[in-house]
Amino acid sequence: MIRVLIVDDDPLLRAGLKLMLGGAPDIRVVGEAGDGTGVTGLIERLAPDVVLMDIRMPNTDGLTATETVRRRPGAPEIIILTTFDADEHVLRALRAGAAGFVLKDTPPAEIVESVRRVAGGQPVLSPAVTKRLITRVAASGHDQRKTKAVNRLAALNEREREIAVAVGEGKSNAEISATLYLSVPTVKTHVSRILTKLDLNNRVQIALLVHDAGLLHE
Repeated sequence: MIRVLIVDDDPLLRAGLKLMLGGAPDIRVVGEAGDGTGVTGLIERLAPDVVLMDIRMPNTDGLTATETVRRRPGAPEIIILTTFDADEHVLRALRAGAAGFVLKDTPPAEIVESVRRVAGGQPVLSPAVTKRLITRVAASGHDQRKTKAVNRLAALNEREREIAVAVGEGKSNAEISATLYLSVPTVKTHVSRILTKLDLNNRVQIALLVHDAGLLHE
């Protein structure tokens, strides 16, 4: 059973999400909140696997809450709820470790599937959406981010760097395997090592770091 916490300031949206998720036999909504205040306490008490988090809320917004939650060991996965598909706040949430985002007008079946995917350790961003997101957002503080990204990626060996760039290009493990003449299990092992070395949560963060370092070519 996948345990879900809903955090959104719109009670009608919360009710709709509870209704659609409650209809899934493998998902249980264990709680809800109207803003990010006290989310950490709710997580400790309710132990959700996935948090659906709105960005724009009164008091503590979803961005601040996401950053706080993802810094904690054993944190649940977070899916950002938004009305924008290229919002700079969404990008910041992804950098903080959110597993992806869904638009609030996404069809119910897709939201349910997104929860399942994230609970299974998969980000809910297609490669195309990832590339569009990181290229459309204004590059404020780009130079500083580039320096930090280059320094962090220096911890990788040559093979890990190749695979990190391939992840940034949106390639699947199978595609990386074919390109670099490696087995899929070997690629998975390298990706796991990259995440550990760079202290990252998921492939989306690898893609963002590679982008910041200027290693992607249009």
